Amino acid sequence: MTDSSTRVEEHLRRWMASAPPGSRLPSSRALVAQLHVSPVTVQSAVGRLAALGLVESRPGAGTFLRGTGPRTASDHRWQTAALALTGGEPRGLPAALRPAAEGRIALHAAYPEPDLLPRRLLQSAWSRVGRTESALRRPPAAGLPELRSWFAQAIGGSAGTGAPSSTDVTIVPGSQSGLAATFGALVGAGRPILMESPTYWGAILAARHIGARIVAVPTGPQGPDPDQVRMAFEETGARTFYAQPAWANPTGSCWAPDRARAIMEIVRSRGAFLIEDDYARDFGIAPGPEPLAADDPDGHVVHLRSLTKSVSPSVRVAAVIARGPARARIQGACQAESMYVSAALQEVAMEVVTRPAWKTHLRHLRGELEQRRDAMVQAVHQHIPEARLETIPTGGLHLWLQLPELGDMPDFIAACEARGVVVAGGDEWFPAEPAGSHLRLSYSGPQPEEHQEAVRRIGEVLRECLEAQG
Repeated sequence: MTDSSTRVEEHLRRWMASAPPGSRLPSSRALVAQLHVSPVTVQSAVGRLAALGLVESRPGAGTFLRGTGPRTASDHRWQTAALALTGGEPRGLPAALRPAAEGRIALHAAYPEPDLLPRRLLQSAWSRVGRTESALRRPPAAGLPELRSWFAQAIGGSAGTGAPSSTDVTIVPGSQSGLAATFGALVGAGRPILMESPTYWGAILAARHIGARIVAVPTGPQGPDPDQVRMAFEETGARTFYAQPAWANPTGSCWAPDRARAIMEIVRSRGAFLIEDDYARDFGIAPGPEPLAADDPDGHVVHLRSLTKSVSPSVRVAAVIARGPARARIQGACQAESMYVSAALQEVAMEVVTRPAWKTHLRHLRGELEQRRDAMVQAVHQHIPEARLETIPTGGLHLWLQLPELGDMPDFIAACEARGVVVAGGDEWFPAEPAGSHLRLSYSGPQPEEHQEAVRRIGEVLRECLEAQG
């Protein structure tokens, strides 16, 4: 696909995001005049959208935006705020961590399959680090200075606009450890913390572990409504908001720039912290938003970024970036839990991400994720037309489907596994009661050649369950 075709497709996607289903797309002549491209380029972009099931051509009438799902897939997110729902009890081992039996197609994976990782870079890094003194020495408690500097520079921004420095960075053994330490330092037992709903199950687990009171804020394709965020702060007195503004897990959504600005204004006015979990920074298919921490001179944003998913699950290295007194408190909490992160692991991470081949790997990864995402989107439109796919993510690792209301989600998941497909039901991504029946499907897992067949089986199971419940 050419750059011009990509530009036309992105223009149409933005137009489609605010247009109701059934709307007629701008004519080819209008797009040619507006975007200064050829008719062939427009046809290529529209054809790609049609192949994904997003638009349909009607001879003699034009091209129209397809509906995103049946009316039976209701939207109950508003009840999250209306009922002031708060978190309940843990629900056992998360689906994303459950092993898949041999012969099953795994669409529940939490981590990219090995073929999506920088295998050669990693093997070379282990070999080099194994010949150094790293395995024999203790690193500085806050982390190796070179790695701390890399994480600070990776955020972007400029020193004059409030970008962080290396002294603001604490290296931790994975983002889950960083979340637990940050929640413990900034929230504490019995105190409220705002969370998007749905959101990352690991954050829910970490907050429950310290006894925090989770306050769910409904979110959507553009992020949470700033008015809902303001209301949650006012009604609960919370001073902390955990969020994933870029390619959120599980929804894949990105905060719209105007919403991000409005929410940051609310956070500042409340004298609060926003914990920005930037887990998917290395998995952008299209350019993503700049991290909120890139322009935060007063230290309201606590930024988390991990290399565990993008480098290797065995390299559990992440960073918590905070400024002011909060940094010292978080560092103390991190060191009380783990003292320091292995110098060898830190050096391996540095060896991988500072090599020129790392950027080459990320470019290849973007193309591979795009192909896998598009294939799975097409399969969902073809085989599960009952599902509502509200967001086609421009980054991340998953699709988030809303299904028609199912009476027993565990039975549906078990039926899928009996057909040879392991899926992750959506309930555990909700900090409180789920707003409907959902599935998270990973397009980054193994056996991508089997994903279409897996989606077909899921569609069959869904229709059988709906028929059985009448």
